[in-house]
Amino acid sequence: MGPLADTLPFPFGDEIKGIAEAADIPLGEIVLFNVFYELFTVCTSVVAEDKTGKLFHARNLDFGLFLGWNATTHAWKVTEQLRPLVVNLDFQRNNATVFKSVNYAGYMGILTGIRPKAFTLTMNERFNIDGGFIGILEWLLGKRDGMWMGFLTRQVLENATSYEEAKNKLAQTKLLAPAYFILGGNKSEEGCVITRSRVASLDIWEISLKQGRWYVLETNYDHWKDPLFLDDRRTPAMKCMNRTTQANISFGTIYDVLSTKPVLNKLTTYTTLMDVSEGKLETYLRDCPNPCMPW
Repeated sequence: MGPLADTLPFPFGDEIKGIAEAADIPLGEIVLFNVFYELFTVCTSVVAEDKTGKLFHARNLDFGLFLGWNATTHAWKVTEQLRPLVVNLDFQRNNATVFKSVNYAGYMGILTGIRPKAFTLTMNERFNIDGGFIGILEWLLGKRDGMWMGFLTRQVLENATSYEEAKNKLAQTKLLAPAYFILGGNKSEEGCVITRSRVASLDIWEISLKQGRWYVLETNYDHWKDPLFLDDRRTPAMKCMNRTTQANISFGTIYDVLSTKPVLNKLTTYTTLMDVSEGKLETYLRDCPNPCMPW
């Protein structure tokens, strides 16, 4: 996997090489660590608007399914290894914050981030037969006209200055893997789920107060289809949101929603809460006490 670093867009390939050298870890392992999220993550993201027009964005990041089960601790091995690597980062230019993110140390892309006063962004995996394996294979064979998801989200957080600019970039850029981009802005009704194939935007599902939709919530299935019956985190999460009501939405109540099993499960590494108007990002390492669903 090491030679793949030479093919990655600037500055990501160079950063990956620097991490490998500084940490004295084989380059191939760092490359694999950075591309694996194109293939399989299981997550829950929500953007909600309160009665005053304030927007909240939150997510659970679930990772490690089928990557080894620890029979002693009753937990996924990779999930356990990732929790200590969770870090909050502050990306600055000229000593001023441009955006903040939650990362696994050593991962150069962005899965969860906030550009204060402008927008918030999370990325969820979209399971599809034309998935990340196909995109990575094409990249290895020399067809490199698509963008790595985690690298795209970082570029958007770094360069886009508004919700609309971010939405257009996320909807229009060709990708290596299908995805859901969950985007929140800083004005009333600026919240959406962008459902992506590798080459096009299939749907943009937005907050609409006129239609009574004061939040949008995404797991890993198209919102117009039923989720897989073995992995229905959407239904309990939406039930909790509806019971909470728009009048009572806050960091605390959204955290409670994301703490409801099976939304919280054995794959959950962290929960993040974001308030764009205040530029606030909070991250909590999570552990799901037994009895708990494995996913």
